[in-house]
Amino acid sequence: MKGNFIGGEWVGSASGRTRERRNPADEREVVAVFPDSDTKDAHDAVSAVAAGYREWAERGPEARAAVLYRAADILAARADDLARDLVREEGKTLAEALTETRRTPSNLRFYAGEALRVAGRTYATGDGSLVYTSREPVGVVVAITPWNFPLNIPSRKLGPALAAGNGVVFKPSEVTPLTGQRLVEALLEAGVPAGSLSLVQGGGEAGAALVADPRVGAVTFTGSYDVGAAIHRAVGPSQRCQLEMGGKNPVIVLEDADLDRAADIVVRGAFGLSGQACTGTSRLIVHEAVHDALVERVVALARARRVGDGLGDGVQMGPLATRAQLEKTQRYLDLAATANARLRAGDEPLGPGLEHGNFVRPAVFTDVDPSSPLAQEEIFGPVLSVLRVGSFDDAISVANDTAYGLSAGIVTRDLGRALDFARRVDSGLVKVNQPTTGMAMNAPFGGLKNSSTQTFKEQAGETMMHFYTVDKTVYVGS
Repeated sequence: MKGNFIGGEWVGSASGRTRERRNPADEREVVAVFPDSDTKDAHDAVSAVAAGYREWAERGPEARAAVLYRAADILAARADDLARDLVREEGKTLAEALTETRRTPSNLRFYAGEALRVAGRTYATGDGSLVYTSREPVGVVVAITPWNFPLNIPSRKLGPALAAGNGVVFKPSEVTPLTGQRLVEALLEAGVPAGSLSLVQGGGEAGAALVADPRVGAVTFTGSYDVGAAIHRAVGPSQRCQLEMGGKNPVIVLEDADLDRAADIVVRGAFGLSGQACTGTSRLIVHEAVHDALVERVVALARARRVGDGLGDGVQMGPLATRAQLEKTQRYLDLAATANARLRAGDEPLGPGLEHGNFVRPAVFTDVDPSSPLAQEEIFGPVLSVLRVGSFDDAISVANDTAYGLSAGIVTRDLGRALDFARRVDSGLVKVNQPTTGMAMNAPFGGLKNSSTQTFKEQAGETMMHFYTVDKTVYVGS
């Protein structure tokens, strides 16, 4: 790997420390060696962007858009190679990785268009003077991103930040340093000035220093609630802060549902990406009239799911991204066993050749206590808790009974109850007869409660670019 990108140069960490990233499907393979950055690296990265971003900010919006379009073309041309590297680095299946690498260029093209739509307003005065507002770059934006979508999510932060004329200090997850580097390489090759973009690799020490730097105008973060809460405490009152955090996402299945369709929706949401999606389905809330029949279908699909190296033919679920994530998932599986939850899928043996990876079978538990950690806490693994309810009102009550509110779904033929669910559920995203995962590129993204700050919407929506710009009101007399 090249290392950090600071001040227009590829450099190692100031301390000389490095980390290794190993293939989660076979930890004997080293995928990348990268800098383990510290406070000095973070300080240098902010200094470089604070001094150099104005060259980019002073370019016209058409010029900035053209650079983002070129970056999109570069990434599109490399999508297949990027996907294979992503499988080795993060653990996705090849199909999941290709979905990400082929969608990311579309994100950048979308934000390139947004560069042309940043505009102010004029105000009538009655005295012949002119009053108008302009929207200008916020300055230095720090983007801290997770490992589960290491190309797509950074593009949803760096894209709009650069479109608005800001400089960016980008810290990808230490789990996916190579993919983060590849995005920066494409942006630089496309023409983003070296002084307006820094890449800082490493862990929490560098991240903490970045968000606490008073020269930073905005911090955008996607990850866990605990880290997001720490960032929120660290930023100052003059800094923008956009946090997208965890979820404990429910799907309600009512007694009128098509059960085959419901089972497919639940399993795709629960076990896609090995359960490592913030919008993944982790709670299945089922009306008692169809509980047993639906569980039978879900269990059959879970047991049939093929687990293995994401580059293997026919593999439907890859490894967990890290050994720590595997151990965390196992702790919840052990906890469920002591809490009288019934394991219905997940005890099948793994296939041969998987002993050196972070593999686990998709797990389905029934008889789960709604107040237990299994039903309340984000696991971020392929673990589905099934909860039985006796009515539609009970289902909504159970769905809302967590600290999170990111994505929630319902499967029903009754449009009236679907709309009632959308109104009453405490969730920023509502899915009707669809998995809790999968979002439109041009729609706002964000949760409620501990899932998001809700101060600014990420990804899209009419106010998306407001996070990356500041208002200036100008008075002009005759």
